[in-house]
Amino acid sequence: MAALVGSGYNRLHAEIVARPLEGSAISCLSLLSELKRQVRRKRHRSAEPEFHHNVYVVLLSKAALKDLSILRRNPARDPSKPAIYVGMTGLPVDHRFENHKNGYKSARLVRKYGVRLLPELFEHLNPMPYEHAVQMEKDLADDLRAQGYAVCGGT
Repeated sequence: MAALVGSGYNRLHAEIVARPLEGSAISCLSLLSELKRQVRRKRHRSAEPEFHHNVYVVLLSKAALKDLSILRRNPARDPSKPAIYVGMTGLPVDHRFENHKNGYKSARLVRKYGVRLLPELFEHLNPMPYEHAVQMEKDLADDLRAQGYAVCGGT
């Protein structure tokens, strides 16, 4: 009960007091457990900001252009443009890049060939809601591929 504060606790207390015990402490505990879950769910939903996700672009080293998986996905690439990785995250983009480089939930190509972020290609798009970020990751990858970049990620 100490974890519940504010109006959530008051509503919970009022509902327990207003309902008859129905002859069983178990039914009261069941009600209490359900109401705690409802308060936690509501608190969790309102804690996440609406514009919480970001797309990002990572510059890959020239050695990445020898990787067959990149070459196969980009047959029409412009040889004067670099290889890049397009991703989406709910974290700040610099933290996500560090996670990639440190091997935590990382894409193999970024861990192996990642050089730095390319904020000039994505900063103007961020932040956005999750649903938009999922679509924007695909659209950004397609647009950059159409401009001749060797793109990986963006799925």
